[in-house]
Amino acid sequence: MNGELVGWDDANVHVLSHALHYGTSVFEGIRAYATDKGPAVFRLDEHMERLVNGCKAYQIPLDYSASELANAAKDVIRSNELPAAYIRPIAFRGLGAIGLNPTNARVEVIIAAWEWGAYLGEEALRNGISIGVSSWRRIDQQSLLPGSKGGGAYLNSILARLEAEAGGFDEALLLNDQGFLAEGSGENLFLIRDGVVYTPPSFSGVLPGITRHSVATLLRESGIEVIETSLTRSDAYAAEEAFFTGTAAEVTPIRMIDHRPVGDGKPGPITQQAQTMYMEAVTGKNADHTDWLTIV
Repeated sequence: MNGELVGWDDANVHVLSHALHYGTSVFEGIRAYATDKGPAVFRLDEHMERLVNGCKAYQIPLDYSASELANAAKDVIRSNELPAAYIRPIAFRGLGAIGLNPTNARVEVIIAAWEWGAYLGEEALRNGISIGVSSWRRIDQQSLLPGSKGGGAYLNSILARLEAEAGGFDEALLLNDQGFLAEGSGENLFLIRDGVVYTPPSFSGVLPGITRHSVATLLRESGIEVIETSLTRSDAYAAEEAFFTGTAAEVTPIRMIDHRPVGDGKPGPITQQAQTMYMEAVTGKNADHTDWLTIV
């Protein structure tokens, strides 16, 4: 916390912190996995670079470089002796301003880490989830910055997730302001038809996910075509397979969309292949992508 290791119970902020009132924060979600060489953080440098760029985009002054933040994350994992971990770095506006102008609010930076299992549950990874198209539209480039993980922007995701759960779904699928498929409340979307994998492009308002990029790379290397293109609700209903990707969600199969089964309602072969290749990469079992891992 601000450059020092602080005990969990002492890592507190003031109730008048600017970010608490207005969402002036930028964060990341990162995972470290247990490997034969010890805990390894997956694509740590890329995550910290995105955090730095997000702070620049949202005009949150940051006194730490991406490499300094990466080293701090390793310190947190090491000091807690975590064999695997979910890592949450966040930079936010604290005390100093209570109006909308945040200039005088000091910037706080923390990195927390803890052991955390599957985001949507182990059952979801095995058998897939049901999702519903949300009535809420994904934030767009004219209003906020979809390419950065700004804290306040996630109220959009929270509304969609709450609506999905109220409707009996495991997760939401958001459309963009033009009516094309965007992403889940916190995951990127992939659809499969006739052996080709499709995913919405970054200009559709999706977060350019690091897991999304990793899975697309692995699929292409295995000889599977991956196309970034605008997708419609009809494309979702016609998909033979579908899955979400994300640091927290990893590769989560989708078995049903708006009460319509995807394929035969079970994780398909390309989805299962994506899951296997991704887990091999994050646990150090893919010799071609050891550069994606930072051993602690």
